[in-house]
Amino acid sequence: MSSFQINLSPLKEPLGFIKVLEWIASIFAFATCGCYKGKTEIQVLCSNGNNNTVTAAFGYPFRLNQASFQTASGEELCGKKWSSYFLIGDYSSSAQFYVTFAVFVFLYCIAALLLYVGYTNLYRDSRKLPMIDFVVTLVATFLWLVSTSAWAKALTDIKIATGHNIIQELDACKQPEVTCYFDSVTSMGSLNVSVIFGFLNMILWGGNAWFVYKETSLHSPSNTSAAHGQGGIPPPAGM
Repeated sequence: MSSFQINLSPLKEPLGFIKVLEWIASIFAFATCGCYKGKTEIQVLCSNGNNNTVTAAFGYPFRLNQASFQTASGEELCGKKWSSYFLIGDYSSSAQFYVTFAVFVFLYCIAALLLYVGYTNLYRDSRKLPMIDFVVTLVATFLWLVSTSAWAKALTDIKIATGHNIIQELDACKQPEVTCYFDSVTSMGSLNVSVIFGFLNMILWGGNAWFVYKETSLHSPSNTSAAHGQGGIPPPAGM
């Protein structure tokens, strides 16, 4: 195996430059989703004239069915213990699939860049490494499409589950002595950005597939095979 030797020239080529972009985009993908924390608030009016705000805090991995409502004082309101009421839905599978895949892509990009920069000749001369890289690139493109689409659908459901529709789902708000008004929910702008970066990653990996393909033997036969000729006919002599 050849020794490690830094060569930055691959970073100036599409193969390496796009890999750097993929590495950066993967960071934004899992960070904008995995670091989100928000809350939804409801104004509660009781028949006896008391009123207060109840809040349900939620965040990654978006197991909303574990996010209970709380009053500011932690006491009962309208004769009800609000901590026994929860948001509806569990979207952890889609969120964790998206974030976990983005983290794996982040790690793979680091490994690929080390290979490109530190073992340039080994990568160029090998038949297996470019082929493995090509297959991984195709699989990653497909998984970005699947994971982002699933996460986008889950995000739409999360917005519904934490928005004004929650009033219709809470049993406590259906009682005659209780009147509920939707107050607010934390902005989900960063989650929208995570979806955008998911599809951006898909485009980057899909576009990079061509440049990785050019490094494989499928596009360029090995120099060794070409040199031996394998029974080829010698070129004609000059006239």
